[in-house]
Amino acid sequence: MTQETINALVSPEGSLEILSSHEVNRLKDKSEGGLYRLFRQCALAVMNIGVDIDDCKDLMERHADFDIRLVPQPRGLKLELINAPIDAFVDGEMLRGIREHLFSVLRDIIYAHSVLGSYPGLSSDEPDTITNRVFHILRNARVMQAGRHPDIVVCWGGHSISREEYVYSKEVGHELGLRGLSICTGCGPGAMKGPMKGATIGHAKQRVKNGRYIGITEPGIIGAEPPNPIVNELVIMPDIEKRLEAFVRAGHGIIVFPGGVGTAEEILYLLGVLLHPENRDLPFPVVFTGRPENADYFEMIDRFIRNALGEEAAARYQIIIDDPVRVAQAMKHGMQEVQAFRRSTQDAYYFNWMLKIDPVFQAPFEPTHETMRELELHRNQPSHLIAANLRKAFSGIVAGNVKEQGVRQVQERGPFEISGDPELLEPLEELLTAFVQQNRMKLPGAAYKPSYRIVN
Repeated sequence: MTQETINALVSPEGSLEILSSHEVNRLKDKSEGGLYRLFRQCALAVMNIGVDIDDCKDLMERHADFDIRLVPQPRGLKLELINAPIDAFVDGEMLRGIREHLFSVLRDIIYAHSVLGSYPGLSSDEPDTITNRVFHILRNARVMQAGRHPDIVVCWGGHSISREEYVYSKEVGHELGLRGLSICTGCGPGAMKGPMKGATIGHAKQRVKNGRYIGITEPGIIGAEPPNPIVNELVIMPDIEKRLEAFVRAGHGIIVFPGGVGTAEEILYLLGVLLHPENRDLPFPVVFTGRPENADYFEMIDRFIRNALGEEAAARYQIIIDDPVRVAQAMKHGMQEVQAFRRSTQDAYYFNWMLKIDPVFQAPFEPTHETMRELELHRNQPSHLIAANLRKAFSGIVAGNVKEQGVRQVQERGPFEISGDPELLEPLEELLTAFVQQNRMKLPGAAYKPSYRIVN
């Protein structure tokens, strides 16, 4: 398919105008250990604005002739873009928001893969070290603001949702904005864009001049869910596990809208973390919400959680149907509880240091046919570990659906196989079947061929 493209020379916007010769060489390096391919993929993704595509492999193939080069300048650097998507430009000039995103990609790739690697004590895979890496990346991106009261609401939900579901997410965002709350999402379209769009109107009505629309993503998913243009603080984490940890460390409460396997992965990660005994008394408001026709969807999610993780997990969230005002009020009240708790325990408002995250949620999971088949999906383990293994199963399906490497594996070797205890797998298969029937696996109009197979 022929794509309309443009060549351009782009100056920095927002961050990182100067690179060392070592950093430049790593970005140019096209070998296995170099950063060129990663930088090219993420840069192409942020310029893929307004294009209905959620397959990273397809995106890369459509723009096989795209190239990006670093051009040293006496006062810094510029990026030379060759055959770049023309939708990122207006009258030959790159949109300012896209330019900010492009240099955020450059900043975070350099920092996570070059600068942090030289920090003594930050190269190990110890739990505290991983948390500190998450902290350093967020701080370098200026996400954390000392002295600001808790106000970040993380919104999760599907990129493939109906128009009515999108409008509802926007209405919730509007109510959050009226109450001065900021929005953090996975930065993509659908339920990630709606709350941000609604909050901009709420902030405008209240004359909130420092409204925050934080997007947190990672290289594997950014091609399938390119940042929407409302995001004014974009962060690229190294992998999905650090992305999820960034959400719960930087956020102060979470709202979940209807979604597919990616949303289910996020829910299981969150509940698995909150189920750790050391987090029992830690306030963290969680609300599941949607339109009246989404009531059955959340009943299904609730039933799946109660079966897999028990009543204790279900006690960590509330379900609110068709009431954006009540959702926003619940979040506002939750923020006050979080603030009081953090103040009493001397924990930072900007980073949830006290939250205990089991190492099983931090170690990167690489979905392959072997690792997916070996997942421990049985009841003979603590509930938070059941959540961890179910999270990995959903993560693998996400990879097979939209991530370049996962899509390629499924094309070459067939669907990932998932096996385990029938008491866990039968409800899992029911949930996945419903996601397929409701078109929550791929964007509307795209034929879905399952990337998974449930086996005995």
